[in-house]
Amino acid sequence: MNMIKHQVINVIQFLSFEDTGSFSPVLKQLGYDISVFQAGVDDLSMVLQETDPLIILGGPISAYDLSTYPYLKEIIAGLKQRLIANYATFGICLGSQLIAAALGARVYPGHIKEIRWSRLSLSAQAFTSPLRFLEGIHVLHWHGDTFDLPNDGTHLASSIYYPNQAFSIGNNIMALQFHVEVDPKQFERWLIGHTDELKLHKIDILNLRLENQYYGNILADKAKLVLEDWLNNLIRS
Repeated sequence: MNMIKHQVINVIQFLSFEDTGSFSPVLKQLGYDISVFQAGVDDLSMVLQETDPLIILGGPISAYDLSTYPYLKEIIAGLKQRLIANYATFGICLGSQLIAAALGARVYPGHIKEIRWSRLSLSAQAFTSPLRFLEGIHVLHWHGDTFDLPNDGTHLASSIYYPNQAFSIGNNIMALQFHVEVDPKQFERWLIGHTDELKLHKIDILNLRLENQYYGNILADKAKLVLEDWLNNLIRS
């Protein structure tokens, strides 16, 4: 790995156990200091304006639920300006939906709750992107909302349930509806924290746990390659 020293990467987090997970070791190895900011608690206005790379993580709220979570308006507005400036931004799950909303795309409830481990269907463009490392790999899907592809977005991946699972804009903007960052050693926190949702939608918790044991470490290894490739190919201002 090429060492990058004295770099900062900012992270917007919505839920304590949905963290940078398997991304953390590679960020530290690349020489990044990770600064984590809590949505709805911390002032994110300056974070969104920073030229440092930004990762926006997932969470159980909806990007369009602006009346219940009014600070989402500020995040979307800040993201809009950030994306216009082409500052490096990597969105995961809710983070990807917020990026889509900031780009003017529709974010809306999906037709099915997709909580499962499964392979992606990669587009031709994905094979020249960081997502090429995910070919044939089971990733973690955990969402009920979806989005339309933004006008300037390059479609990268789909699943059997949803056509828009990932897109990019140039080298700097990456949005993934699925989770690559999940740490398999910490997955039980997800099963505990989301137990009501899992039971409501009759998701087999025992099967999810078993699949994590089978696929989790493989995904974690590939996730490091995805993140490293994205960081190493950023066009910096």
